[in-house]
Amino acid sequence: MTILTFFIIVSMTLTGQQSAVNIALPSANKGTSPQDISKEPLIVGLDGQRQLILGDKPVTEAELDQQMLSYLSKNPQGAVVLKADKNLAYEQVVQVLGKMRDIGGDRVSLAIESK
Repeated sequence: MTILTFFIIVSMTLTGQQSAVNIALPSANKGTSPQDISKEPLIVGLDGQRQLILGDKPVTEAELDQQMLSYLSKNPQGAVVLKADKNLAYEQVVQVLGKMRDIGGDRVSLAIESK
């Protein structure tokens, strides 16, 4: 009976501690919406063969770097959005996104599909 009482008290204590943790979790409606972006964002595509696409034509990383620098200097409030093919490995997308963030910082984001 003593052991049963011990387990009941411990389980009640643990249950109470889980609800006491106060963590602010991100929500989908706090992201940047199209209305928040004053200028048209620079859309960069990444297809299934890991080819960078700007507009309708393929570009090299060096060309993308130049285009991003030019766009960001002309548009202080502009943003750069990476639209990656969903079949690419996450690691490949993160590598490209990291290189883009080296240039654009927090003005670079990854596009996602909303369902």
